Parts: sequence; C-alpha cells; structure tokens
Amino acid sequence: MNTTTAQVPNNLVWAILSTLFCCLPAGIVSIVYAAQVNGKLAAGDVAGARDSADKAKKWAIWSAIAAVVVGVLYFIIIMAVGGLGALSGGNGSY
Repeated sequence: MNTTTAQVPNNLVWAILSTLFCCLPAGIVSIVYAAQVNGKLAAGDVAGARDSADKAKKWAIWSAIAAVVVGVLYFIIIMAVGGLGALSGGNGSY
C-alpha cells in the first residue's frame, strides 16, 4: 500500500524569527499556529494543517509589518523631539 503524506510547511522558523526580531505578541500567535501543523498532519487533517500553516504565515507577516510601522513611528517621534529642541534654541545644557 503506497500512501503519501501531504507536505505542508509549518512556517515555524518564520514564526520564531518574527517573535524574536519583530512584534512579540503577533509572533507568539504565529508560533501557536505553526506548532499545530504537524499534529494536524499526523491526525490526517490536511486541510486543517494548511489552514494553520497559512495563519502562521499571515501572523508572521503581520508581526514584521508591525515592527516596521513601530520603527518608522519611533524615527518620526525622535526627529520631531530633536527638531523641537533645535527650535527652542537649546544648547543641550540644562
């Protein structure tokens, strides 16, 4: 009997990297979904495994996007605060 198992990538590496380097809450959700993939495949639930893999990928992407948005906002705020200091004529001494 020749049975083949469907190969569904679990995206666990991307989930872990997005958790470490991007947005922690969204990365954790991604890890949870990625961890479900192999169990669902072992149970024969290929559709559920694909769904969990897709969700893990989606949450990893959202984690990376959130990190970029926060980084840009941080840069804008720092530039605005620095600009306000220059406009007030401050010389850096208090």
